[in-house]
This record gives sequence, C-alpha cells and structure tokens, in this order.
Amino acid sequence: MPRPLGELEDAVMTRVWQWNRPVTVREVLEDLQQERSIAYTTVMTVMDNLHQKGWVRREAEGRAYRYTAVSTRAAYSAALMNEAWSTSDSPAAALVAFFGMMSQEQREALRDAIRIVQHDEAETAPAPETGPAGPEGDSGAQPTAPGR
Repeated sequence: MPRPLGELEDAVMTRVWQWNRPVTVREVLEDLQQERSIAYTTVMTVMDNLHQKGWVRREAEGRAYRYTAVSTRAAYSAALMNEAWSTSDSPAAALVAFFGMMSQEQREALRDAIRIVQHDEAETAPAPETGPAGPEGDSGAQPTAPGR
C-alpha cells in the first residue's frame, strides 16, 4: 500500500495525472508557479523522489527527463480507501460511517460503481455446468426471467 502523497508530491502528481502525457520538470514548474513561488530544483527533487518511490517512470530526452504516471489517480485513491478500510477494527462499521459522510452525488456514483462491478463479474463468471438429466429429463436448471 502506498503511503499518502505529501502536499507538493500531490500537486506534482495531480498535473501528471491530469495532463496524461509525458511531462518535463520545466512544464510542471511553470504550472506550479502560477500558484506559488517554487524553485526548479525543488520540483526536480520531488519528481526524482516520485520516480524513486515508483509513482512515475522517466525517459531521458536530451539532458532532461520526461515523466509519466505509473498508475491512475483513481487507482491511488482506491488503494488509500482500501488501506483505511482494511485496517479498521470493524470494517462494516467503517463503511457505514463512510457512506454516512457521502453526498447524494457520491452515493449515486457508488451505486453506479457497484452496478459496473456486478456486471463485470457476471460477464466473467464461468458458465454453469450442465449435468446429466434427471429421471424426467429435467437438468435441475431454474428458468430465468427475460433479459437476465
């Protein structure tokens, strides 16, 4: 489980994730400088640290590097949520408390996510095996509703 990103690491990774393309230290620096005063060497050090920690990969381009995210912001967020949930004394109570903090929009997004996961599971589930027919030729299969 990755540890949470620090403030500056998060600011850098936010740009890398949003731009979704290889970026240079200079590009990140120029964007960060719109919000704060920051030195090139500071951004370079943060991006090198992110590379060492496995958050970004880099490829040499002349004397500089181009950095690309190794995973998505969604995967990072999911890993943090999973870590917090799995370390709880009562995971069910933690989920109930978490759901209680969610806005209506977030709950709807959760419902959509559950539907997607259930749909994906149904598509990847192995087909039920058919056994030999019973005495009346009934294989024991239950009828299904149309569209299911």
